[in-house]
Amino acid sequence: MSIIKSQHIYLPNKHLDFTKWAVISCEQFANDEEYWETVKNYVSGSPTTYELILPEISFKSDWETKIKEINKNILNYYQAGMFEDAGPCIVLVNRSTKNHPKRLGLVMTVDLEKFSTIPTNQAPIKASEGSFVDRVPPRVEMRKDSIMELSNIVLLYDDRKIHIANNLYERREELDKLYEFNLNLDGGKVTGYRVKNVEGMTRLFDQLLTPEYLKETFNTDNEFLFAVADGNQSLVTAKEHWNNVKKFLNEEEQLNHPARYVLVEAINIHDDGVELNPIHRIVMGVNKSFLKGLKKLFKINKKMSEEEYTTQKIFMGDEEDTFYVPSNTPKAIKLIQDYIDKCSSKHIEMSVDYIKSEEELKQTCKIKRNAIGITIPKINKNELFEFIIKQGPLPRKSFAMCEPKEKRYYLEAHKIKLV
Repeated sequence: MSIIKSQHIYLPNKHLDFTKWAVISCEQFANDEEYWETVKNYVSGSPTTYELILPEISFKSDWETKIKEINKNILNYYQAGMFEDAGPCIVLVNRSTKNHPKRLGLVMTVDLEKFSTIPTNQAPIKASEGSFVDRVPPRVEMRKDSIMELSNIVLLYDDRKIHIANNLYERREELDKLYEFNLNLDGGKVTGYRVKNVEGMTRLFDQLLTPEYLKETFNTDNEFLFAVADGNQSLVTAKEHWNNVKKFLNEEEQLNHPARYVLVEAINIHDDGVELNPIHRIVMGVNKSFLKGLKKLFKINKKMSEEEYTTQKIFMGDEEDTFYVPSNTPKAIKLIQDYIDKCSSKHIEMSVDYIKSEEELKQTCKIKRNAIGITIPKINKNELFEFIIKQGPLPRKSFAMCEPKEKRYYLEAHKIKLV
């Protein structure tokens, strides 16, 4: 059975204000109350996905009550006709932002039976990073009573030769335009086109799973099509919910139940609009022994060529230093994070935070006492899939695919209950 499944995709009713309907992924601005207050004020009085999602900033408050309100809102929206059925299809999406004038994605439903959180599993949908498991239970609680899902999940696929999305975009005049509007709060512009030939698209993706392509591209015959880029906790939630649902279904019912399939946006990792930007570490509550161990992580010798290693920066107060890591970036990130995790397990006073800007990392270390800033190298797009296949997921917070305002906004929806 194919990974991609033809399912009905729902959009907001064409008479609604799409700019107020679509809000950014719940995982963004998790510590920025001002951002979400601005969202709330902007969409006030209009039908909006803000009323249908649980931003992570809400985890700090009474999320149980909020979940009941959200599921009631989703049902009311559905019964009031605010969701419009676009039919069984895939949606070709072009996202344009200040940083990237074009980023192509394909909104589709995929089979959760093809996803596994176990690194050694041969499932063709794999996690690219570790997840924060404590954020899953509230989402499972919300999903179990919801009739619709609004997805923030972004999957990457490695399409170096077929150019599935680009070729489709070149023929966009042949497709029905579903929407075109500006996203709120500097989210850029988004345009969507309906692709009715799901079977034809599935055949194209199947070419990325042939033994010949896998061997030539990743030097393996292990099936691997999609790596999770954003919304990892949401995908884990969908999988856990499906596992709970299918216990009460026979084989035929399992095959066709909508909860088995999850809505995602799939993006080619080689798209010009995709950047795998590093997320640096700042470690608080450490001493000089931590620094000594960090500098001994990877030793170089005269027999090594310069291509086998690279240097990363260390910030401590006003001082700056360097240390060596392997030139293979995923290996380097894992080496650094494993060391941090090992040390923090022995020293409860240690804490770790994640910073995307190197300059911000440097300035923060000047202010915080007993803090060490560690830069993380940028991942080469050609390295990611092969590493995941052979080594499993990278550590959590290894890379950011784009800036926060460029993250996916909630727009398309998918029915997950038989109603």
